Amino acid sequence: MDIKGDYTFNAAIDPVWALLMDTTTIAGCIPGCRALRPVGDDRFEADLVVVVAAVTGTYDATITMEDKKPPHSYALVVDANGRRGFLRGRAVIELVEHEGKTIVHVNASGEIGGTVARVGQRMLQGAGRMMMDRFFKCLRRKVSPEIAAEADAAAQVPALDQDPDVPFTPDFE
Repeated sequence: MDIKGDYTFNAAIDPVWALLMDTTTIAGCIPGCRALRPVGDDRFEADLVVVVAAVTGTYDATITMEDKKPPHSYALVVDANGRRGFLRGRAVIELVEHEGKTIVHVNASGEIGGTVARVGQRMLQGAGRMMMDRFFKCLRRKVSPEIAAEADAAAQVPALDQDPDVPFTPDFE
């Protein structure tokens, strides 16, 4: 499964990079993240709850930051296992400053197995994209709360109308 996305922040590259490196902020913005604990340099353990259609999975994850080139790029590697299956993925995050704004390009690929994978590739890809959109919408609010609403409207990102601590459940019709 491949997911790509571009997200514009109304801030220079350095504050956006700092935000992406702040584990407290990151943990608060990851949909379904119950805990994010450092276990070494650029290595973390996380407790995640993922809901796709009628399937809910709880996962113990290891997240590693690799290939850091501050403040321009890094890669995230995720390896998660739970009773409902596994999630493995890699995302390359690139930051580009343009006219006082920062554009974050995300190119992710992943593999999902087990019960949650049975809901279908199309639904999983849609859920993954929606979770990524929610994550970056949350981060934009942290950088510049007053401008985030305008950027969200322009990007037509779905509104967050639920508690960020509640596992994400996409609505597919």
